[in-house]
Amino acid sequence: MTPQLQQAIRLLQLPAIELQAEIQQAFEENPMLEQVEERPDEEPGAESPAEAPVETSWDDLHPYSGGTGGAAGTDVDYDPLDNRSSGEESLREHLLWQIQFTGLGPRDRVIATAIVDAIDEDGYLRTEPREICAELAADLPEVHHDEVLAVLHLIQQLDPVGCGARDLAETVRIQLAQLPEETPGLETALHIARHHLDLLGRKGPDAVARAMHLDRQAIDPALRLIRRMDPKPGARIGQWQAEYAVPDVLVRKVDGSWRVELNPEVTPRLRIHPYYAGLVRRADKSQENQYLRNQLQEARWFLRSLQSRGETLLRVATAIVSRQRPFLEYGEQAMRPLVLREIAEELGLHESTVSRVTTRKYMHTPRGVFEFKYFFSSHVHTADGGTCSATAIRALIRKLIAEEPPGKPLSDSRIAAILSERGIEVARRTVAKYRESMQIPSSTERRKSA
Repeated sequence: MTPQLQQAIRLLQLPAIELQAEIQQAFEENPMLEQVEERPDEEPGAESPAEAPVETSWDDLHPYSGGTGGAAGTDVDYDPLDNRSSGEESLREHLLWQIQFTGLGPRDRVIATAIVDAIDEDGYLRTEPREICAELAADLPEVHHDEVLAVLHLIQQLDPVGCGARDLAETVRIQLAQLPEETPGLETALHIARHHLDLLGRKGPDAVARAMHLDRQAIDPALRLIRRMDPKPGARIGQWQAEYAVPDVLVRKVDGSWRVELNPEVTPRLRIHPYYAGLVRRADKSQENQYLRNQLQEARWFLRSLQSRGETLLRVATAIVSRQRPFLEYGEQAMRPLVLREIAEELGLHESTVSRVTTRKYMHTPRGVFEFKYFFSSHVHTADGGTCSATAIRALIRKLIAEEPPGKPLSDSRIAAILSERGIEVARRTVAKYRESMQIPSSTERRKSA
C-alpha cells in the first residue's frame, strides 16, 4: 500500500473535528500549503443542472487547481477501504467485513450472519448454536448443528480473536491457542483455562496451584499469559469517546430542490503556495531544493487525498438525500427503508466502504444534525406489498404512545394491532423490541406512573 493510499484512507475515515486538526497540522508543517480566503463578492456555490432532484456542490468550495502546482482531479470511483479494517465501526460490521474474505459459500455466509447477529458488544455468543440452527431452519433446508459449529469456529479466529465464545473460559482458550507452541507456560495456561478458570476467579492462584498439585511459582508464567488475554474481546471495537458533532455536509432546500454541500468550515479552500512552489528548481539537487521538492509532493498528495474524501462524502450524502427526501419533507414517519448495499451499488463502491464513510460523519439538515448511518434502517413489509422502514415504525409507535388515553396505556399487542389496521404487519415482540430501544416503559409501568 502506497503512502498516498494510506493517507487517503486515513483522511476518509476521520470525523470532521479530527480532520480540522489534521489540516491545521499540515499548515504548520508544510510551507507549500496556502489557505485561500473567501472574497466578499464571491457566490457561495455554483448551481447544478436545474433538472437534478438533488443538487450538489464541490468545485466551488474546493478549487484545488488554483496556483502553481495545483492538484489534478482524482478518480472518485476507487475504493481505498476494500482491504482495510477500521476501529471506528461496530463489532457486527467489523466481523461481517472480514467474513467477505474468508471464501465462505452463500449457505455458510447466511449461517455466519446469524451467528454474528447473536454476538453481543463484548464479543460473546448469547444464543446456543442449536437455537441458531432452529432459527435458520426456515431459510436453510436441513441445516445441521455441525455446520453452525464449523462456521462459529471460523468466526472465533477473526479479529478480535475470541469473539463468538460462549463464556470467559472459552474466549481465553481461543486467545491462548493463537500463541506460539513454545511460549513458556502455554500448556499450563491452557489447562487452567479448561479446568480451573472459575476457581482462579473465586479463590485465587494459590487455590489453583493446590488443585494442580504444583508450587505457586510453577504456575506464575501461565498466570501471566492468562492476564494478557482480553476478557471482552469485542468491547474495543466500535468504541470512542463522545465528541461534538461537526457536520461534514449541509443540506438545505433552495427553490424547491434539496441542495447538498460540503461544510466549508470543516475543509477550507486550499492550494499550493505559488511563491514557494516557484522556488523549486528542476535540475538542482541541493539539500535545500530536495527539501522543497519533497514538501511540494507531500502537499499535492494531501490535497488529492482531501479532495477524494470530500468528493466521496458528497456522493454518498447526495445519494442518501435523494433516497430520503420524504424524511426531509415530512419527518421520521416518512423515512424510507435503506440499506448500505443500495448506496454501494448506486455509486459503484464496496458496501464496507460505504459503511466506513457513513460512520462518524454528520449531516446538517433543517430537521437537525444526524449521523449518516441514521438514514439506514431495515424494512417491514406492508399489507399492500410495499415496505416501511424500521425508523418510521418506531416513530409511529412513539406517536401512538404519546397520544394514548391517560390511565389507559396501549399494550404492545394493541399497538401491533393498530399498525396492522394501517397495513403494517409487525409482531408484538417486534413492537416490544422497538419500544425498549427507545427506552419507553411497558404499558404496566406506564400505568403505574400515570
